[in-house]
Amino acid sequence: MFSPLKTWSSSSSSGPYATPNPIRPKTSAMSRVAIVSGCKRPCCMQSSIRIYTVFPKRVTHSLYRARYAMLLYFIAKICCFCYYPCMSWGPDLLIYPFLFIAIYFETFLLVTFLSAPARARRKRRISNSTPRVAIIVPCYNEERTVAATVKSLLALDYPREKLTVVLVDDGSTDSTPKVMAHFKEIPQVTIIRKENGGKHTALNAGIRAVPNAELIGCLDADSFVEPDALREVVACFAEPEVMATTAAMSVHEPKTIFERVQHAEYIFGITVRHILSTINGLYVTPGPFSLYRATVFEQLGGFIAAHQTEDMEMALRMQRAHMVIENAPRARVYTKVPRTLPKLLTQRTRWTSGFLRNVIFSYRDLIANPRHGALGLVVLPFALLSFASGVLLFGTAIFLFGQQTAHMISVTSGIPLSYTLAPRLHFGWFYLPISGLLLLSGSILLITMTFMIIGKRMSHTPGRLIPNVLVYLLLYGFVSPLWLFRAMADTVTGTHRTWR
Repeated sequence: MFSPLKTWSSSSSSGPYATPNPIRPKTSAMSRVAIVSGCKRPCCMQSSIRIYTVFPKRVTHSLYRARYAMLLYFIAKICCFCYYPCMSWGPDLLIYPFLFIAIYFETFLLVTFLSAPARARRKRRISNSTPRVAIIVPCYNEERTVAATVKSLLALDYPREKLTVVLVDDGSTDSTPKVMAHFKEIPQVTIIRKENGGKHTALNAGIRAVPNAELIGCLDADSFVEPDALREVVACFAEPEVMATTAAMSVHEPKTIFERVQHAEYIFGITVRHILSTINGLYVTPGPFSLYRATVFEQLGGFIAAHQTEDMEMALRMQRAHMVIENAPRARVYTKVPRTLPKLLTQRTRWTSGFLRNVIFSYRDLIANPRHGALGLVVLPFALLSFASGVLLFGTAIFLFGQQTAHMISVTSGIPLSYTLAPRLHFGWFYLPISGLLLLSGSILLITMTFMIIGKRMSHTPGRLIPNVLVYLLLYGFVSPLWLFRAMADTVTGTHRTWR
């Protein structure tokens, strides 16, 4: 029997979805390559034999050398571009290193996207296997969306006798229980009511209700799946080392300006999660349609509060145990997102502060740890650096803006207004300064837009992308520092905010 507060020892089960011990035994490089790639043909094993001897899992030796050469090149460029800032100790000393780190990481992702393991994953076909699956839907005051969520699950292209939908009411105070009661006559649906204890307690209650399930998933009550999404996710579990799989999330019917910003961001995230899964670098299994092997909870225990980011904590716990987390880029799931800036600020503050508290306080042993491959050496360090860069670059931008404004006021204070502004209204492309800062920023934006286009094409997400990308480029850099500073303050002061 599953216990959310107890770690169970490894147990074996029968069938094609039996789970081996997730902690990898010491094997030869040849056998480890065969396990990761899922192909034991001599041609595949010979072409990838150099993966484990030099760099993190699933990354070829040639790609490693290319990235190492790029790193040396960028270090040399940093020395060239930062020579003058170092002499004057100006704000550019902060800007250039972070820009080079950003463009290096995006180049790292782009090269990984073009690698053979990533291409093989994109060609993965839907499997005919149909293991027993249970999808848990935790609900708290979701009267407006829970019915559509359940209907999308019942419309999945999957044998009904193999699919169970568990609705868990976590002490809702609205009419959510009445809406859930409409599905009580359906044999596939199980309804559980409990006192309010948080999302993690609702998920654990659902896990205990499905002891015979081979795969256990979760779907937030404000999310909706495509009919083929489950088969796409189940196909990833054909590889015995895969212990969890995430889907391709996008925004459901974006209308407001902030929904459009998030739509572009989520499309960008589809590409990034697909690439990170190639090197086993995923550190979050989102609530919208992530599936786990049932033995994960037997071996690691259930969900915990984890600063209201239980999905991130579970993924980090799995990574610490050397479990593999996959991604299904064609498994489309749509989720409702905050419509206004205050709601978006609340959500992202919770996400960011949860990331900082989990990674820095609970799982800091993963950072810069070569035992955890690309996750420890590349992904988590860059995630922390990206947070620091967002705070420092925004602060630097505010400082420079204030400095230039004060300088302009001091210079033009004695000049009539007409003579002050008239010459500044003229613009000529001939006088556009081509600086290293402009080139680096342009390169980062170009790669970011490329990832967005790739994510849309790979997941076949409907809707227009270009208008949302333009809104994203115009607004995201101004609004994201708001929750970065707020999350930093909450982490330092120990403040815990409510869910909504």
